[in-house]
Amino acid sequence: MIRSDYRSPARALRLCVLFIFAARLAAPCAAQSKPGADAGADVLVLSNGDTLHGKFVSAIDGKVTFHSDPLGDLSIPWEKIKDLRTGQKFAIIDKSVKLKGKHEPKQVPIGTLDVADAAVTVHREAAPPTAPIPVKNAPYVVDEPTLNKQIFHEPGFFSAWNGAATAGATLVKATQNQYTFSGGLGLVRVVPTVPWLNPRNRTSANFSGSYGKITEPAYISAGVRVPEVDTKTAIYHIDGERDAYFSPRVYVLAMTMFDHNFAQNLQLQQIYGGGLGWTFLKTEKQEADLKGTIQYEKQHFITAATDSQDLIGSTFALSYIAQAKLFTFTQELGYIPAYNNLHAYSVAETNVLTFPTYKNLGFSVGTLDSYLNNPPSALPPTKRNSFQFTMGLSYAIKSKY
Repeated sequence: MIRSDYRSPARALRLCVLFIFAARLAAPCAAQSKPGADAGADVLVLSNGDTLHGKFVSAIDGKVTFHSDPLGDLSIPWEKIKDLRTGQKFAIIDKSVKLKGKHEPKQVPIGTLDVADAAVTVHREAAPPTAPIPVKNAPYVVDEPTLNKQIFHEPGFFSAWNGAATAGATLVKATQNQYTFSGGLGLVRVVPTVPWLNPRNRTSANFSGSYGKITEPAYISAGVRVPEVDTKTAIYHIDGERDAYFSPRVYVLAMTMFDHNFAQNLQLQQIYGGGLGWTFLKTEKQEADLKGTIQYEKQHFITAATDSQDLIGSTFALSYIAQAKLFTFTQELGYIPAYNNLHAYSVAETNVLTFPTYKNLGFSVGTLDSYLNNPPSALPPTKRNSFQFTMGLSYAIKSKY
């Protein structure tokens, strides 16, 4: 036992020396096997000779997005890029390529990229490299997972919606008490959600409403008490539409619409129909559609329920949207005739002008002009035309997918 205790420190010392020596021998091997920080990174060389290491993200309309850890996401035009090499596969969407539906994009070159002399060469796996493609003819360069996601998958129910919500209010306390609340919500989803693929379907939903009341307080005149008098206004509109494209500009549609207008004695007008639509104008800043439907329409009035009608008719509509740096303008115009009662037609026009202010917030002004040709007889007489002007705050809804 004494001998064992005497040798234990010496043995421990020898083991420590051997461990340190082995660790020093293993360190160079580990350093060689461990990739450097830039190993496998994409390399971008600018026209001034500067070199960036990071990740090529995409190229959209001549702007390259490149991520560098020290600098973050950079937006660089093709003209300032001398050379680019990627390790990840990307797809080149040439101007001549027309992608439609959920079909395998065989005509789209997919592979790693090599950019030189303002031209892109795609190195494919099972095929020889492509001929150099001028960058001006490749407006969209996206990674392969993004391409497959947009072609073969559909977004979830709560994904990929875009639009705006608006709200406004007026409150007056004086001889008369008055308040008015107005608001709206417009949502649209186009699938695929990217501009470099032809649309397969489009879904839209809209709501607008205004409610107000003017109260004349009770008073006494010549010893007689005059009761309180309320004057109410209420205008509500809801619609929904689903479009299925069978060409880049033409689609079939199904729609429904509900309207209530207290000023026009209209309790509820409900419409269910289907038809065709045509996008006759589509640019980066503007889009316009013409639509026509065949539909069933039911009108139910407030003070004359016996005048309710079941109608067969159509909706002929024009929708237009223009986007500028300082504002967004939207317009909806619709004419609704009835074929079994030629007097039961209506017309509506909506205009909204939105000015962005800070991030997703903005200020909007709008008008809603509606005409109902067949209101029932009432006292006081019901006007056929109803006009509304609104102002309020708006919030832009931008959902990612």
